Order: sequence, then structure tokens, then C-alpha cells
Amino acid sequence: MDDDARDTASQTPAYAPETGPSVRVNQHGYEPGSPKRATLVSETDDAVSWELREYSGEVVAQGATTVLGVDETAGLHVHAIDFTDVDDEGTYSIEAEGEASYSFVIREGLFAPLMVDALNYFYLARSGIEIEATIVGDEYAREPGHISRPGGDDVNQGDFAVACQPAAESEKVYGEPWTGDYTLDVLGGWYDAGDHGKYVVNGGIAVAQLLGVWERAMRAGRGAQKALADGTLHIPEHGDGVPDVLNEARWELDFLVSMMVPKGEELAGMVHHKVHDHGWTAIPILPVDDPKPRLLHRPSTAATLNLAAVAAQGARLWEAYDSVYAAGLLDAATTAWRTALEHPDLFAPVEDGRNGGGPYDDDDVTDEFYWAAAELFLTTGEAEYAEYVTTSPVHTADSFPVGGFSWDQLDGIAKIQLATVDSDFADRAAVADQVIAGAQAIAGVQRRQAFGQALPPDGYVWGSNSQILNNIVVLGAGYDLSGDEELLAAARESMDYLLGRNALGLSYITGYGAVFVKNQHSRWFAHQVDRALPRPPVGSVAGGPNANTPTWDETISGLYPDKDCAPQLAYVDDIQSWSTNEITINWNSALAAAAAFLAFPEARVKL
Repeated sequence: MDDDARDTASQTPAYAPETGPSVRVNQHGYEPGSPKRATLVSETDDAVSWELREYSGEVVAQGATTVLGVDETAGLHVHAIDFTDVDDEGTYSIEAEGEASYSFVIREGLFAPLMVDALNYFYLARSGIEIEATIVGDEYAREPGHISRPGGDDVNQGDFAVACQPAAESEKVYGEPWTGDYTLDVLGGWYDAGDHGKYVVNGGIAVAQLLGVWERAMRAGRGAQKALADGTLHIPEHGDGVPDVLNEARWELDFLVSMMVPKGEELAGMVHHKVHDHGWTAIPILPVDDPKPRLLHRPSTAATLNLAAVAAQGARLWEAYDSVYAAGLLDAATTAWRTALEHPDLFAPVEDGRNGGGPYDDDDVTDEFYWAAAELFLTTGEAEYAEYVTTSPVHTADSFPVGGFSWDQLDGIAKIQLATVDSDFADRAAVADQVIAGAQAIAGVQRRQAFGQALPPDGYVWGSNSQILNNIVVLGAGYDLSGDEELLAAARESMDYLLGRNALGLSYITGYGAVFVKNQHSRWFAHQVDRALPRPPVGSVAGGPNANTPTWDETISGLYPDKDCAPQLAYVDDIQSWSTNEITINWNSALAAAAAFLAFPEARVKL
């Protein structure tokens, strides 16, 4: 590089993201009776005046900001604006220091449509089925992915008869050779994220949250049930009298059952950890055009227990609609439980994540055992499962980290189920107290955040937005159990962050807000690189800021080459930023569960 080039490079300004108006608001809107707050970015140390203006320009409220100082998660000096007392429906903006916020509404019913859109994501993520234009429109219609039969002339070899990893390859990742001489028909299920992989442990939490949306709706009343009934979602299974959310969950449940090792094999009854391409594919590529061979990866205890838990839950909920199907699910659940007890330490290693799919490594499955036992007890009422739950070290442990639960820490979901699902579980009240205490701790964190989110300063990990959403789920369960209005308020205000009240002034949910994400990491929602392909659908939540710099991708690293930015700024809406901008089934299931609570908050539990 010559001297002139060096001078030019040294003068290149550091990356500064577009952040919109200095007044950050929930761009989607606020419901009457909810907290209504905004965050002003301002360097002044003195309170400044603000005005809330109706669409006509009329000033309907005014006041002075509360100076909060520097928010280290945003790297910004901020003030708080509180207009909670305004409940009149209308379209508004807030003006301070001569600058107006994006417009927003105050009105009822803001979250039921978001719940439905979040759930509609899953049909578009289905593998092994045509996505029909008559259901989703021409833009999102596509040919079925991974259905071609092995030996055919098609590029894609399909999931009809997938072989196990070769022993030579598995030895490299497991430290010992493993394979099987069988193939499995694992057609169906949901594509996990931006690639074409299907992972049992991520599918487990996702399907559990969809089943949980319906289980809570049964308690919430007719309004919630009507919103999820047959005919409400964009899926082909209409007219059978089954709630659409259960039919969508079934698409994944059937796939999870298909991942079981067949009878007569060494690990019969265990569940393969994942199935995905042998080698990474590039962006963009439709599922039908995927040229890579597919492989089953070694069974794991975690995957087996995920199946045991969700199949037991599914059996309970499907009993009213298809008793034969429910019985089959329960048989799969009990088989998986027994085999997991026989193989309690078959773990998926991090090394098995370098050739076409993520590892989803987990070497602590005490929480999965607890979760599976809890769901089996709630479905069967059998004493052996209750005994396992009460004697587990998890039973009295803190299961509600303020940073949020995830696919690899599932005891929080188990305890929410034990506390909220009707049963004669002897320790139900004590578990309910744990859920309430966990929710109150999360609410305490939420109250201290300048942008209102239920996430501590060290919580900006990969998928941080899903951590907030899962914390909203805990807040919702705590409210269901206690009626504590502060928990409901914390859940409502946490959604402000996801819908635009954040350091970037950006809604992280596609189609919601004035400025929202459009280019999440995906191989087929890839409009950014191929104009013939669609953007992610309305209701898709991006992973969000990721301050864990060792996991950064090249795109975000190129923007911050010194790895130096405030946690909330560690995000870019670019299709290549897989570490900040991916979409996944378990993040959208968390969005659906959180939105379902906010749409129908009255589902009190009587202990």
C-alpha cells in the first residue's frame, strides 16, 4: 500500500449505524392501560421538555424528561419520557429538542395479529411439502424441499432414506467411531434457521412453545381459543376441527418421532441429534435446489429427552382430537424416556458443527431429564415421574436466570408447566413460588434498563432478542400465577425494545414499526442478494445484538474491526451477518409465546 492509500484508509470514518430520530419509541404502538415510555438520546444533563402530539398536530400531553445518564449497553446518554396516563386511542408522535419520533398508535388489540404472524412463519419453514401460492401468495410459494428419492435424477436427494454418518467421519468429532447400517425416512419437520438443517433440540423447544400457546389459550378463554382455532393460520390443514396451532406443531412432532433409532439397532429408541447437509451451501439456494447429501448424526441423550417431553405434551393436547395419534405420541415419549435412562450421557460435542450444520452441543442434561419427567407426569399422572421430578437436583435450583432460558436450559419451561397445568402434583405450590420469584427478579432487571427491556447488561448474546422474549414468557407465567400487575407491565414494556425503542431505533420484527429488519440471514428469504426471492415474512424476529465478539461473523467484524462497540450496537441488518441477524424456529416460537401472552393476558391459574 502506498502512502496516499494509507492516508485515505486512516481518514475513513468509523462505521456509524443509522438510528433515526433521537426520541425512541415502540413504533408499533402501546395499548391502553399499559406503560407508555420513550427514551430520548440527548447529551444534556438537564431535563428537557417534551410534547405528545396527536396526528392532527394537537398537543395532548407534555412534561419534562427524567435524566438517566449514560446507558452502557447503548453507549448513549439518555433521558426517560413517561406518558403512561394517555390512554385515548389515536396516532401520535413525541417531540423533544425540536425532533419528533416516528409515529405510533395507542389502541387495543395490537398483539393478536403479531401472534398470528409469528405462528404463520412455521408453515413457510416446513420441509418436505409444497408451500402453496393459494395459501401464502405467489411471493412465498415454493416447491417442496428435500423430497426427491435417492437414486433419482434430481439434484436434491431428499430425506426419504437418510444414512448415518460414516464411521471415519464420526470418529473425528466423537473421539470414537459410530455409524449405523440403516436409513431413516425423516421427511418433514421445520428447517431450523437460515440453512436446511433440522435439529431435534431446537425443534423441541420450538414445538413445546407452540403447544404451550394452545395449552395456555385453553385457560385464557374463548377469545384466545378463537384466535388459534381451525382456519386461523396460513396452513393447508383446515376443516378438520383441530386448532391450527396444534396442526402446525404436529408437522414437527411427526418429524421428531421419525428421528428415533429403529427397533433392533444398538441404540433403538434413542433419537438422532440432527439431520443436515454434508457441507455448507451458499446463499441463496432454495431447499429444492440443495445439492448436498444429507446425513443423520449420532443420537444424543438431549435429543431423546426433547422428544420424550414434547411427545408427552403433544399426547395430552391431541387426546381430544385424535386419540390414536395421541396414544402413538405417548408410546414414543415413554420409549424415549426409558432409553434415555439407559444412555444418560451420550452427548453432542461442539466438534460436530463444522461441516454443514451447527453442533447444538450440550453436556448437561439434568434439565432435559427434569423437563421430560415433568411432561410425562402431567400427561400420565404416574408416580414414578413425580418422584423423579422431586428428587432431581434441579427441583430446588434456580431455573430462571435473568438472562433468559434457551434450548439448552429447559428446567424453566418444566417448572412453568408444573405450576400452570392442572394436576395433583404435590409440590405444585412450591414450584409456582419459584416461577413467581424468577419473574420478579426479571422484572427487577427490566425496571433498571433505560430502554425498558427485560435483559441485563451482560445478556447481549447470540439471539439476545429471543432471550428477552423468553423472559417475557416467564413474566407472563408469573403474572398468571400471582396477578402481580408489575409483572404484566414489565412484559409489556419489554416489547418496546423489540419494536423500536432501542439504541438503533429499529424494530427487530419484520413488518412491524416504521423502520424494521428486512434482510435476516436465510438461504431462501434472500431478496437482498436475489431480487427474485422474497424477504423474510411479516412476523420474523431477528436474532439481535450479539456482544460476544468471538462468535462474530465477517460482516459485523468488518463494521467494527476493533471489536469495540456498545452491546446494543452489535447488530446489522445484513443477510450475511449470521451471528446477529439469523432467523430461527425457536426465536419465532418465543415471539409467538410472548405475543400470545400480551394479546390475552388474563389466564389466571387457580392453585
